[in-house]
Amino acid sequence: MRVIVDLDVCQDHGQCVFAAPDIFRLDGEGHLAYADAPDEALRADAEDAADVCPLQAIRVEG
Repeated sequence: MRVIVDLDVCQDHGQCVFAAPDIFRLDGEGHLAYADAPDEALRADAEDAADVCPLQAIRVEG
């Protein structure tokens, strides 16, 4: 599984962090950081994060 975030679209709202804290986090400056190849066991969380993104900047592939 791959998680792809379009960082040109992302505005660091952080909804993904609440939906999937094992994949997404906000760094010390409030910018999104994420694991682009999380464990398959986290697929449901990754898909939830993609669903709640207000700008639909997250895709889950594979």
